Amino acid sequence: MTHLRWGWRMRNCSMWMRTAIAIAILASWTLAVFSSGASAQQAASGNSIKVIVVGLHSDDGEVDCALFNSADGFPDHSDKAIKKIKSKIESGQAVCVFDDVAPGDYAVSEFHDENGNGKLDRNFIGMPKEGVGASNDATGHMGPPKYGDARFHYEGGRAVITIHTHYLLAPL
Repeated sequence: MTHLRWGWRMRNCSMWMRTAIAIAILASWTLAVFSSGASAQQAASGNSIKVIVVGLHSDDGEVDCALFNSADGFPDHSDKAIKKIKSKIESGQAVCVFDDVAPGDYAVSEFHDENGNGKLDRNFIGMPKEGVGASNDATGHMGPPKYGDARFHYEGGRAVITIHTHYLLAPL
């Protein structure tokens, strides 16, 4: 009787193992199909704006980039930007990539956060002590650049823009 029970258990165990393996294979195949479908959709949209920031006078700190879709907050209040990115600096350049951007009108502001304190340092009259820049290399007259001067139209797909960083005050 013992051999009979053991044989029955072995057949059930073997069947259980085959079922578990089949479920694992099915689950991994399903996961692969769904994740490749999601990445295919993301790749198909491919809407991104790549910002190349040049003219940085050191590799210290990082570059903070902000993408705006209106004049509200541009360029100083990145909390009102629709997207923000921090980027490392290498050889006097940084790259900020804004993914999943819908076609439309935008402006980008950037600043070189040399001391890494997360904010644009200013002097006592409000002039930036760190490097700043905007799309279209827009500069302000007696103040920051206007959104309209920095605005560009984005059709969709992959776009690349270059921003030159300007240091308004001599470095410390």
